Amino acid sequence: MVDPMPRRILVAPSILIADFSRLGEEVAALEAAGADWVHCDVMDGHFTVPITFGPVVVRSLRPLTGLFLDCHLMVTNPQRHIPQFVEAGADGISIQIEVGEDVGRLLRLIRDLGCRSGLVINPPTPLEGLPALLPLADTVMLMGVMPGYASQAYDPATTGRIARVRQMIDAEGLDTLIEVDGGINAETAPEAVAAGADVIVSSNFVFRHPEGYGAAVRWLKALGRD
Repeated sequence: MVDPMPRRILVAPSILIADFSRLGEEVAALEAAGADWVHCDVMDGHFTVPITFGPVVVRSLRPLTGLFLDCHLMVTNPQRHIPQFVEAGADGISIQIEVGEDVGRLLRLIRDLGCRSGLVINPPTPLEGLPALLPLADTVMLMGVMPGYASQAYDPATTGRIARVRQMIDAEGLDTLIEVDGGINAETAPEAVAAGADVIVSSNFVFRHPEGYGAAVRWLKALGRD
């Protein structure tokens, strides 16, 4: 039997719990550690309870790093904010399927403005409407927790949902990446990758790893070779 080819796992540390008093240094350390993306959790205090930051932070980071800036808009009116994040230097912009807008139109807008388009789905949201939107999404991000706070426990149903989305993507022959965010640790990350995840978002696992950012990033990347 021929061993399967190793998969490339992209690591996208979330700066949600980074030290914002030295954010540029934090991102430089992530880049030196081998991270692929920087995940920016944008919360508006309406779609989510907390408020985090807006395009000004992305704009300040853009000249400091060549890493892919992955902006997850947890906002109720993404159509107003997408152009601002594009102008600030975002490489990828993800919107929530739950916003109740014309999600397909917004995904097209993101692409038309030159960014990778991402669609995010919360744990309780059914997957039935996803196949029609997959051709418009460069990334589908499955949340392992409800958006809003770091350090939540991973919803075990997420692993099966990743596998279902993997089947949908493969059946259509698409290049869409599966991203997973929320509750990622040493137990849940291998499950997510085995189910078909390509991009791992993590905050606590990376920033609080006892052996440092580099050890955390290397461990996550190695999951693609298991």
